[in-house]
Amino acid sequence: MTALLVTLFVITYAAIAFEEPLKVNKSAAALIGAGVLWTLWALGGSGHDASAELSETLVGTAEIAFFLMGAMTVVEVIDTHGGFEVVTRHIRAQSLVALVWIVCGVTFFLSAILDNLTTTIVMVALVRQLVGPREDRLYLAGLVVIAANAGGAWSPMGDVTTTMLWIGGQVTGGAIVTKLFVPSLVNLAAPLALVSWGLRGRKVVMPERAAPVAGGPSIFERNLVFALGIGVLLAVPAFKAITHLPPWLGILLGLGLLWAAADLIHRNKPPEQRQGMVIADALTRIDLSAIIFFAGILLAVGVLEHAGVLSALAAWLDVGIGRLDVIVVLFGLLSAVVDNVPMVAAAMGMYPLAQYPADSFLWEFMAYCAGTGGSILIIGSAAGVAAMSIEKIEFFWYLRKFSLLALLGYLAGAGVYIVQAAVLSG
Repeated sequence: MTALLVTLFVITYAAIAFEEPLKVNKSAAALIGAGVLWTLWALGGSGHDASAELSETLVGTAEIAFFLMGAMTVVEVIDTHGGFEVVTRHIRAQSLVALVWIVCGVTFFLSAILDNLTTTIVMVALVRQLVGPREDRLYLAGLVVIAANAGGAWSPMGDVTTTMLWIGGQVTGGAIVTKLFVPSLVNLAAPLALVSWGLRGRKVVMPERAAPVAGGPSIFERNLVFALGIGVLLAVPAFKAITHLPPWLGILLGLGLLWAAADLIHRNKPPEQRQGMVIADALTRIDLSAIIFFAGILLAVGVLEHAGVLSALAAWLDVGIGRLDVIVVLFGLLSAVVDNVPMVAAAMGMYPLAQYPADSFLWEFMAYCAGTGGSILIIGSAAGVAAMSIEKIEFFWYLRKFSLLALLGYLAGAGVYIVQAAVLSG
C-alpha cells in the first residue's frame, strides 16, 4: 500500500509540474490526487480510522485556505481602489541603477507586509509604468522576483510557507522577523549588487503614457482603503499574540471591518460606480484556483503523513545525510523545481514539534530556504510565475541571466543564517 501511495503522489506531482504541456490545470491535478490517495488509504484497511485522520488534516488545510482567501481579498480591494499608488507614486529615479535599488527595496519590505505573489504583481505592473525598453523591464522583473521571495521569507505573512509554519506553531512572528531579516537581506543584496554593476551608466527611459481614465475612487477613498487594508494585514500578528486565536480568524475579522467600511464609503453612489469597488466584487476576482491548489496538495501530503511515509523519509535523511543544515538547504534547492508548499507541509509532518520546538534552527532555516530557494528558477515560486506571465519572461532567459545570481544569494543568505545561529547559540 505504501509503495502505491508514493507512486500516485509522484504521478500527481508530475502532473502539477507538467501543467503546461498536459494542458491540465495544476489545481485539478492536486484535487484528483488528493481524492484518489485518500480513497485508497480508506479502502486499504490496516486498522486506522481514515475519516478521523482526514478530519485532522482538514483542520490545518482549512486554516491556510481561509487565511489566504481573506488576505487575497483585502489586497484586491486595496488594488481596486488604487491604494498602492500611495507607495508607488513616490518612486522616481534618473539612472537605471537607482531605480533598481528603489524598486527592489520597496518590493523587499512590501512583500513582508503583504505577500510575495501580490507584491510581485503590483511591482511588475509598476515597472511597466516607469520603464519603456523591454530589456530593462525584464532585468527589473527578474530582480523583483528575487526581492519578493527574500522579503516574504522573513515575515509570517510574506510567503505561504512561512504562513504555514507560523499557523502550525513551528515559528513565531517575532523570532522569524529578527532571525531571518539579515539572511534575507543578504539573499537580495548579493544578486542586486552584481546586476547593478552591469547596468551602471544606463538611464531610465520612460514609456509613453496613456491619457488618464475619468472617474474612479477619490483621493480620500483611495487613502482610506489603503490605510484600513494595510492596518488589517498588520494587525493579524498582534491579534494572534493577544488572543491566542488562529490568524485566519483575525484576517476574516479584518475583512469584515473593511467590507463594512467599503459599503459605507460607496453607499450613495449609483450601481455602475459601485461595481467593482465593493468586497463582493473583489471576491470574484481573487485567484481561487491557487487556494484550491494549496488545499488539494496539502490534503494529498496528509495521506503520506498518516501512512508514515514522511517520518520514514526523515529517518532516511537523518541516516543518509545526518546534517540538519544540509538537509534543509537541499529542501530549498528542490523548491526551485517543485512547489515549496507541499515540501514544507512534508517537513511539518516529518519532524514533530516535540523533538524540534517552535523557533528552533530547523524551522527558521526551513522558512528561509523554502521561501528563497524558488527564486533560482522562474517557475520555482508563485512570484516567478506571476512575473513570467505579466512580462512574458522566457524560462531559459531567466536561467541564463538570473539563476546563478539567485543561487549565489540563496547560498550567501544560508551561510549568514548558519553563522548567526551558531553565534546566538554559543
